[in-house]
Amino acid sequence: MMMSSRNSGSTVLRHLGFRLFSSAVAIRVTASEPAHSLVLSRPFVPSAPARPPASVLMRLFPVRMASTSAAPALGGEQEEREAKSSAPAAPTSGSKAVASYWGIRGSQITKDDGTPWRWSCFMPWETYEADLSIDLKKHHVPRTLLDKIAYWTVKSLRFPTDIFFQRRYGCRAMMLETVAAVPGMVGGMLLHLRSLRRFEPSGGWIRVLLEEAENERMHLMTFMEVAQPRWYERALVFAVQGVFFNAYFVAYLLSPKLAHRMVGYLEEEAIHSYTEYLKDLEAGKIENVPAPAIAMDYWRLPADATLKDVVMVVRADEAHHRDVNHFASDIHYQGMQLKDTPAPLGYH
Repeated sequence: MMMSSRNSGSTVLRHLGFRLFSSAVAIRVTASEPAHSLVLSRPFVPSAPARPPASVLMRLFPVRMASTSAAPALGGEQEEREAKSSAPAAPTSGSKAVASYWGIRGSQITKDDGTPWRWSCFMPWETYEADLSIDLKKHHVPRTLLDKIAYWTVKSLRFPTDIFFQRRYGCRAMMLETVAAVPGMVGGMLLHLRSLRRFEPSGGWIRVLLEEAENERMHLMTFMEVAQPRWYERALVFAVQGVFFNAYFVAYLLSPKLAHRMVGYLEEEAIHSYTEYLKDLEAGKIENVPAPAIAMDYWRLPADATLKDVVMVVRADEAHHRDVNHFASDIHYQGMQLKDTPAPLGYH
């Protein structure tokens, strides 16, 4: 009995196969014609076996042919043309559009005069005017053992730097900023984790230290426009950054007051280096070229600003970092935590 049913089914499929899957029949399908009319009303037209169109398969096997990919409508070429015309126009070759599944779009930021903002590394509300009246001659005299360790550690690092760069202050500044941007990030990160572990505020010091790291990074972005590093200088940055980051990380874990004092002395050396840079600019040993555009926007410099103006505002920033880190070290020497003392004001 079962065998006869199978034989009967095979016979029916042999007779109806061409009617179900022939292209001669499929092309005459319309949206208003039911699928069963293919079997009951169309004459048998023998033709070469052809691949059935997707519209027929979707009618006959709607579940099996379902897909997450987009498919043309069953109404024919007219509906497909209408779908294409309703789709959003593709961006021109001169513009860049990033489609986001999450609905996030890049903000369109303009300057005060209505022109587009062209920098992605900082925003208009992060710009400021440097305080050039800050005292550049302040110096913390090392008294305790930790002070002397921090002082002579920085002095020992200056000696190989002088030999390597000599008076190439553009490259020297670039290298200095790759190191100077590390302490603020390490200190801010560790204070952030401490605040999370102890469920306590930081007194604003996390933001101050991260802001310091960001400010030093902007110094680097500026001097990249002045002096392009050579391949061996880039390799040196990799080595120095890897060593200094881990060394400072351990130092901050063991003694935050030593770490901040060391950064304070490092900033004092930076002030000295930028002062020598200015002397060479004023003496004509280094060409006083126009200020890079990124520096003019970041420090709100006038349109006729020069490299000398840039070095002066960078030196003022370093003096501010010097004061903040010596102050942070003094807080620890007094047996207090940074969270117990309000953080100093930032740049903005």
